[in-house]
Amino acid sequence: MKKFFVLLSIFSFYSCAELQQIASEYPIGVTDTEIASGLRQALDYGIDKQVTKLTEENGFYSNELVRIGLPQELQKVDKTLRDVGLDALADEGLKVLNRAAEEAVKEATPIFVNAVREINFTDARNILLGSENAATVYLTNKTETPLYNSFNPVVKESLDKVGATEVWRNIINRYNNLPLTNNVNPDLVDYVTSEALEGVYTMIAIEEKEIRENVAARSTALLKRVFSLQD
Repeated sequence: MKKFFVLLSIFSFYSCAELQQIASEYPIGVTDTEIASGLRQALDYGIDKQVTKLTEENGFYSNELVRIGLPQELQKVDKTLRDVGLDALADEGLKVLNRAAEEAVKEATPIFVNAVREINFTDARNILLGSENAATVYLTNKTETPLYNSFNPVVKESLDKVGATEVWRNIINRYNNLPLTNNVNPDLVDYVTSEALEGVYTMIAIEEKEIRENVAARSTALLKRVFSLQD
């Protein structure tokens, strides 16, 4: 009976809205260990499902959400080439940039796996009860620099391997030799690296949104249990 009056006094002290806020900040029945494990599992699934897609042939080029276009400096090159009937050369230039990104993203998984393993209890709770892209933001903060450093040399090597360096040398030379044009010399390695990174985080954000909003996407008992706290 004494315990009942203590609980009653606690409930009477807070408003209904305040109690809802407390309940959302301190969910009952799920441990910190389960929350952290659930977040790690969700991110592992998202990385495996979405990032792996990008490494497949045309993983970037066939996906409108992440397809790498041309930097502003080269958009006028593309237009000029098409204006003079060199559409095939311009198309090939786009494709090889996307091919290089596919190669680079193959380096991403180990870096993401390490970042996921480092999620602690506080991180997990903040991510779970945070914004709809809180997990993606966490991974971006943890992995952006190491991923860039890892992607950059792979992009450089891949541009050579898929023939992009030669293709774009030809494109730029042809453009620079046209009358009434200003010479261009873009840093394609840096550009493709940055675009590949953006594509990776875009796809992870899509998977995070799916798990948060679609109960059917929570494919394990742990995911169902943990993500029910933010519904």
